[in-house]
Amino acid sequence: MKTVGPSFLLGVCLALVWSSSAGAQSLSSFTATYSGGSGLICGTTYNLRGQEPAASGKYPVFIYTVGTTEPYAHESALAAVSEMAARGYVAATVEYDNATFGSCSTLESRAKCIYDGSRASSAVGRLCSRAKADCSKGIVVAGFSQGSIMAVLANNYDSRVRAAYGLGCGVQYSIYDLSSCVANGNRTLPSNRLRIINGEQDVFVGPTESAVRSQSTQMTGYSCPLGTSCLQSNGSGWYIIDDLQVADLQADHCYMRYGSCVGLALDSTWRSGTAPWSLRTNLNWLTQFTTP
Repeated sequence: MKTVGPSFLLGVCLALVWSSSAGAQSLSSFTATYSGGSGLICGTTYNLRGQEPAASGKYPVFIYTVGTTEPYAHESALAAVSEMAARGYVAATVEYDNATFGSCSTLESRAKCIYDGSRASSAVGRLCSRAKADCSKGIVVAGFSQGSIMAVLANNYDSRVRAAYGLGCGVQYSIYDLSSCVANGNRTLPSNRLRIINGEQDVFVGPTESAVRSQSTQMTGYSCPLGTSCLQSNGSGWYIIDDLQVADLQADHCYMRYGSCVGLALDSTWRSGTAPWSLRTNLNWLTQFTTP
């Protein structure tokens, strides 16, 4: 097992601070639309929902993408958006064509429609054009399941994307082998800018701890054969959640919820805790890659 370094420990300390202060900053909400979809045209209108600091200034950008069939305004997405806006980001959750999954070519085209920095009408284009956004300060991204693949691929289409946090993130989902586009070395985002968190019973990335470990290793290139944590000195890498760490005792694909993927309530430790797999800890990790 790898030992964690000062950057990761700093993230834990920051999480303790944010557990009491997140949301203290006054925030403004906004909605917008962008042109997305699959294929070459990106001609379908989709929604953005976000928050940003009410105070004047210029801020980096945070983008969250939900999983297959999830509404883009799912509570887990809104929680991430609110937390990052409170940290000084123009933050938004992005609707996209997530009704189905797909192969590398399908998912790459969806990610391009979201993250193509050369198009003013893309999701990243719309967000970077907001009055309070300054994407030269950096863009950081996160997502769950299919949304985690969107996040992992984001840097392919906009080099301003500096780091990604993936939940339920792997290289093999059922019949879809995505190793050729998302595995370590097969995407532009370097693995020292990627952090993935998976449950030991993830039915897609697992369903056993050993299978989750294998996929996590293939995704990041970091190997820790006997451990559930392979977090590196800067906090990148992977972490596997044990059943006993979640409130419903099922560290499955939807570990951030209470009651598996059909549950509506968020797991309290994920939402407000300071564990390595908690939301605030992982969002704090992202903040080291942007300029305030």
